[in-house]
Amino acid sequence: MTLSTSDRSLVEPVVRRLSALRPLSTEARALLEYAMLEGLQRAGAGEDLISEGDPVDSVRIVLSGWLCRYKTLEDGRRQIVNFIFPGESCDAHAFLLSVMDHSIATLTPAIYAEIKRARFESLVAGDRSLADAFLCETLINTAIQREWAINLGRRIALERVAHLFCEIFERLRPVGMIDGNSCIMPITQMDLADATGLSVVHLNRTVQELRASGLIVLRDRTLTINDLGALKDAALFSPSYLQLYRRS
Repeated sequence: MTLSTSDRSLVEPVVRRLSALRPLSTEARALLEYAMLEGLQRAGAGEDLISEGDPVDSVRIVLSGWLCRYKTLEDGRRQIVNFIFPGESCDAHAFLLSVMDHSIATLTPAIYAEIKRARFESLVAGDRSLADAFLCETLINTAIQREWAINLGRRIALERVAHLFCEIFERLRPVGMIDGNSCIMPITQMDLADATGLSVVHLNRTVQELRASGLIVLRDRTLTINDLGALKDAALFSPSYLQLYRRS
C-alpha cells in the first residue's frame, strides 16, 4: 500500500513516537501504518472512548488530539490520572485484562486508530521491534503513573503545575509538536485542576504565580516556557522517567 502525503502526515506521530523507543523495521512501519489507516475513527471533544468496567477487544492509537485517562468517585468528582497525546496508544495491552479499570475520554476533537485484538497480536507477533516498542510504551506509562503519584502526594501546588507543564512539553517533543519554546495547550483549567488534584481557584492562582515569576506564558491555547531549565528546577523535574534518550 502506497501512502498519500495526507495519510503519512496523519500516522507520522505514531511512527516517530515508537521509533524513538525502538528502531522499527521498514516492514513493521508499513504494516502498522496500513492497520491504523484501516481502523481510523473520529471523536468530538468530551466523548468517552471506553468506560471503566467495559470489556476491551481492541487497541486505540491516538493520531491527533488530546485525551485523558480518568476515574470518577461516586459523588462525581473526577481525577485525571494521565494525558494521552498524539503518537501514544490508549491501551496497548489492556485486552489482557477482563475489563477496563478506568475511563478514557477526549479533551479535544481527536482522530484515532482502532485495531482489533487479533490484528494487533498478529502485528506484534510478526515483528520484534514493534512488540518491544509497545512494551516500552507500557513501561513508560507505568513510570509516569509513579511520577504523578509523587506529584499528588509530595509536591506543593507550584511544583505540581510546573512539573506537569514540563512533562507535557517533553512528551510532545518526540512527535514534533514543539515550536521553539512553545507548545499547544488546548485544554481547560478544569482539566489541569483535575490532573493536579487542585481546585480551579488554586490552579488559577498557581498559574498566575508561574506567570508572575516569568517562567511561563499561557495565552491563546499556547504554553510558552521562557526558561525550561528554570521551570524544571522549580518543579524538581527530571525527564529520566520518560526514557527520552534511546540506549543501544
